[in-house]
Amino acid sequence: MPSVENARQGEGGTREEVGKDDKEAEELEVQVMETRKAKLGADHPSTLTNMANLASTFWNQGRWGEAEKLKVQVMEMSKTKLGADHPNTLTSMANLAFTWSSQGQHEDALALMQDCVEARERVLGPEHPDTLSSLTTVSEWSS
Repeated sequence: MPSVENARQGEGGTREEVGKDDKEAEELEVQVMETRKAKLGADHPSTLTNMANLASTFWNQGRWGEAEKLKVQVMEMSKTKLGADHPNTLTSMANLAFTWSSQGQHEDALALMQDCVEARERVLGPEHPDTLSSLTTVSEWSS
């Protein structure tokens, strides 16, 4: 399976260019996030989406601690603003669970993903693709 780096290099970028693109993306995402916070508020859904995107950029840069911190903020603010069962909140839960799993926090990751599965089954239904994806993840992490 090709790596993200190889895939991006296949698009014409060298490792140095990819790193430069990530830095430029981060700078733009921070600027957009700060503008959205100022204009819309820190808990506005558009601001939360931007914060989640910035967390993904941090993750891709290997800045796992910063990514985790931002993902926790997104999840907590989503619960408060949108509700614990809102699909965006459930996505933020799943994203945080993957972050914890990648950091070796397997018990916490599994528990959070199990909570996500229960909520997705209740809100989206047992056959929804997001529910099925989370169920698969729980199964893989449990074995």
